Amino acid sequence: MGREFPRWVCRAGIGRPLGELDRKGVPLPPVPQGEAPPSDERTGHRIRVRYRKSGRMRFASHRDIARVLERAVRRAGVPVAYSAGFSPHPKISYAGAAPTGVASEAEYFEMVLAEPAGVEQVQVGLGAALPEGLDVAEAVQAGTGGLADRLEASEWRVELPGVAPEDAERAAAAFLAADGVEVERLTKKGRRRFDARGAVVRLEPARRTGATGREATYAILRMVIRHTTPAVRPDDVMTGLRQAAGLAPPSSPVMTRLAQGPLDEESGVVADPLGADRKADPPGRAEWTPRPSPPAEGAHAPPSTGDAGER
Repeated sequence: MGREFPRWVCRAGIGRPLGELDRKGVPLPPVPQGEAPPSDERTGHRIRVRYRKSGRMRFASHRDIARVLERAVRRAGVPVAYSAGFSPHPKISYAGAAPTGVASEAEYFEMVLAEPAGVEQVQVGLGAALPEGLDVAEAVQAGTGGLADRLEASEWRVELPGVAPEDAERAAAAFLAADGVEVERLTKKGRRRFDARGAVVRLEPARRTGATGREATYAILRMVIRHTTPAVRPDDVMTGLRQAAGLAPPSSPVMTRLAQGPLDEESGVVADPLGADRKADPPGRAEWTPRPSPPAEGAHAPPSTGDAGER
């Protein structure tokens, strides 16, 4: 008798060699070999996409947004590559995902293609397949180096309804003058205390002239936050402003990520992470005609989150 395998393994058809006998000595049929999904082993074409989330989509979790994006990739007929194995999934990775509840102008993901594709066609196809609140801003051919390594900091705009600009300015000055501002947040590993001040590179109110009426009690803060471990989010900075200066907005702040990418330490400016890819993108991109590219039958794996993590 051949080698015995656990019952669940035999049901799944894993590890059953040709000609193996069952426990009664009856030859087992060979495992059916389904059509293998496209792979990136020979091509390795990668495309990086910057997209925006706004409106109601800012309340969707990263996992839900990942599902929507992967469905849009299939609907647009993008020839995305799939992993090998029993449950293949599209080779899509996400970097620097914004927290649930905030809007963003600079979200990124990268996908591996099974065949060459023009970035313009990918951008148009994905844009037409995405729902309202998710928009493709740009797509580029990936160059060398990892995308996640370039995302060193984020720039945020935080709108504070009911807060006078003068009060926001005083609170920002008090926060920056502090040596450290410890805050507490509930994480997946339980409650953690960490310093929110050390990650803040810039914190200043947005300058406006002639503020009257609603604008007189509507402050806007601009902040640049370095990506650290544990991650410091804009709501952590707001908690620090309350602790350091007693700033307590009467309603929930409206937060928007404006950019994320390499950080210039001297100026505190966040650069474009796709700039190096544009320079390395060779001329004469391959043309591509959208076509259906569904995954292998029975593939119901959860979306690949890659380097994603709510910050």
